[in-house]
Amino acid sequence: MATDSWIRLSYARRLFVWLLGYSLLLVGSMVIFQYGREKEFKAAELNSQLQLVNLHISDGLAEGKTVEQIDLDRFAPLGDIRVSIIDSQGKVIYDNSLDHLPGSDHSGRKEITEAMRNGSGYTLRRHSESTGSTYFYSATRSADGMIVRTALPYSLPLSRILEADHTFLWAMGGLTLLFCFLGFLATRRVGQNILRLDRFAAKAERGEKIIDTEPFPHDELGDISNHIVRLYARLQQAVADRDREHAAAMHQQQEKDRIKKQLTNNINHELKTPVASIHVCIETLLTHENMAPEKRREFLERCLANAGRLKRLLADVAIITRMDDGGRMISRSRVDLQPLIAEVVCDCTPAAEAKGIGIDNEIIGPLTVEGNADLLASVFHNLIENAIAYSGGDSISLKTVSLSSGKAVITVADNGCGVDPSHLPHLFERFYRIDKGRSRASGGTGLGLSIVKNAVLQHGGSIRVANRPSGGLIFTITLPLPRRE
Repeated sequence: MATDSWIRLSYARRLFVWLLGYSLLLVGSMVIFQYGREKEFKAAELNSQLQLVNLHISDGLAEGKTVEQIDLDRFAPLGDIRVSIIDSQGKVIYDNSLDHLPGSDHSGRKEITEAMRNGSGYTLRRHSESTGSTYFYSATRSADGMIVRTALPYSLPLSRILEADHTFLWAMGGLTLLFCFLGFLATRRVGQNILRLDRFAAKAERGEKIIDTEPFPHDELGDISNHIVRLYARLQQAVADRDREHAAAMHQQQEKDRIKKQLTNNINHELKTPVASIHVCIETLLTHENMAPEKRREFLERCLANAGRLKRLLADVAIITRMDDGGRMISRSRVDLQPLIAEVVCDCTPAAEAKGIGIDNEIIGPLTVEGNADLLASVFHNLIENAIAYSGGDSISLKTVSLSSGKAVITVADNGCGVDPSHLPHLFERFYRIDKGRSRASGGTGLGLSIVKNAVLQHGGSIRVANRPSGGLIFTITLPLPRRE
């Protein structure tokens, strides 16, 4: 039970109790030692005074005087002195406090034994069987071997003379209280730090987020505590970053799976129309063997157009899949956009001229970027072909807007009808069409602008689209320029 109560005490209190016990033991030992030493000193001092009396009596006896003839008045301040004379055999031959001398052997008395052996001795306190009182005895051996012994009654005045100085005891008591108070402050400070560290450890064990802005004191324990808190904070941050990155990766993977599933569904949907059309055309041709040549040619051209659409759709799907699954595996090199765009414009010019559209290429060079030439070419191919097919205008322009801050900004614009602002946020979505029937009729797959955006992102760039105030759309492409070595 006592052990349980001790364990329930806080560390600071247990430490204070240990320190208090140690201080009391230390001070108590010092007090006991000093008390005994001081008492011994006072007893030795009193013995010295009585030794003087003994010598005075011994000198008087040597001169032939009796004890009664020896003047002891000058030793009156000592009080009533009992005087005894003991021979070398330990027999008392004179005692001024007794009517009848004791016949017992006194050689065994401590002060007598010491006097016989050393010449002098004393006993601090002993009860006398002869008088029934307690005395302080002091004995001296004379030249003829006789023992002169004097004694003072152990009365209240004598007790006060021999007792220790109370001033020392009070001083030690005061020092003890001061030490206890200082010890309390020290243990309280240490205990508070340990209690804070204990609370921190409990929170850490529960995995709670620790925001400890109050610093520990600048000492060894405080430094260790601060290091532990900072280490745990960094660990928490690392775990949070890991969880956040994991969540982002999971979200990215889920989004990729969703897009793949959506792409698969959209591809299935997009494939149905040309496949169904080809199937119907072939079935019709097989069923009507005597079909007129003009009609037969019409069905064959329709099959060829749908087959071409299937080919373009599969090519676009292959490009998107390649960028989604193996963006890091795409080969990269230094590519000068000026000749690349010029070649794309040259390829698209016949189709544009067939619709009465002029292409104005104002791209200046050299304009070198780090990337994949095929993907970069597909960006400008799709934008120009998209403008030719859907803009409804008669002019397409490509310009270099700026080459600063380590970036190249290029615009592709037309002067057509533009689109309703509600469609702008969705133009880069896969299979998104403003006019589905018109898009399919023109041979579009619905993946062109999605390929454009993904290709630009693969090169660390960005693309945005807006309606021009004068009419038509403008695509703004930003690509990073390689660092100069």
